[in-house]
Amino acid sequence: MERQHARTLWYDRPKYVHMEFCVEDSTDVHVLIEDERIVFSCRNGDGVELYNEIEFYAKVNSKDSQDKRSGRSITCFVRKWKEKVAWPRLTKEDIKPVWLSVDFDNWRDWEGDEEVELAQVEHYAELLNKSWRRGCGYLLFY
Repeated sequence: MERQHARTLWYDRPKYVHMEFCVEDSTDVHVLIEDERIVFSCRNGDGVELYNEIEFYAKVNSKDSQDKRSGRSITCFVRKWKEKVAWPRLTKEDIKPVWLSVDFDNWRDWEGDEEVELAQVEHYAELLNKSWRRGCGYLLFY
């Protein structure tokens, strides 16, 4: 069986680029975030292998990037190397793949957004720490 691409939504923030790989009931999830690309793979609820490889528009800080899995998606918080620099697109290429879309529901003006973003990331880190302490198998990267 041939691999397919996972539908991917993304949006830009001053410090992070957020990507959501839309896969329900995912298993065998692997996310590799490197400074210039992300490699994502998993199986969906039907056992179909999904694979996405994205070369980023600009360099990111892979060591300060995270991902989280839910029943419906895998969300990645990718830290920009240069903060407060807008990304007009996610990939280096001008051509947009059909499986990649901008998440306009989450795309907003950055003005005054830093405090909200920081609170969201801190809340996410707190949730992961609580889950990890309870033995849920999550690991928080610092």
